[in-house]
Parts: sequence; C-alpha cells; structure tokens
Amino acid sequence: MQQLVIDHIGLTAYEPMPGENWIEQSRCWVTSPRDHPESIEFLRYAPDSTVPDRIKNNMHVAYRVDDIGPWIKDQEILIPPFIVAGFVEAVFIWKHDAVFEYMRYLKDGWFEK
Repeated sequence: MQQLVIDHIGLTAYEPMPGENWIEQSRCWVTSPRDHPESIEFLRYAPDSTVPDRIKNNMHVAYRVDDIGPWIKDQEILIPPFIVAGFVEAVFIWKHDAVFEYMRYLKDGWFEK
C-alpha cells in the first residue's frame, strides 16, 4: 500500500472564516488548508447540512492518496466518495474512533486556484 501523506487537519468553525469556499453537496463552507500555516481546513456547516454529526462534532485528518479504494475497504463510510469542485475526489470514514478523509486529487489546486 502507498505511503500516506497528510494533507490537512479539519476543524469545525462556527463563524465565517476568511477565504471560505462553498461545497453544495455538503452544504458547508471550507477554507483552504494551503492558506493556513498549520494546514488547517475550517468547515462551517449550513443549518440544513446533511453531513453526519460525527464529522461535524469531531476533527478529521485528511490524507492524499493515489487510489481511495484500498483505504476504505471494509471501513465504516460516513460520506461516500464524491467530487469536490472538479479538483478532488474525497471520502470520509470512521475508524480508530476518529474521522479520516482520503483525498485523490484530480488536478493541482484548491477550488479555482
């Protein structure tokens, strides 16, 4: 299996954050971890967001991978794989009593950057 590379840590935000981007599928705003000195992505959820509470109420660690499949096999999937703004395929799982995100970049950049 490939060596994992940490992409970012995700934390829930409760107030608007500078540089937020909207993700319609998740009904949440996210910031770019590439713009944060500690690689933190802040996620702020709309009241009607369908994101599971386990994600909203826990931080997550996100890894860059070449293929999501091997990392989610036989795992508890919280959000199945989905494409974000045409630049990354992402999936959220629950393991080791924590939220993990695996990201397969389709192109370099973060949203329109």
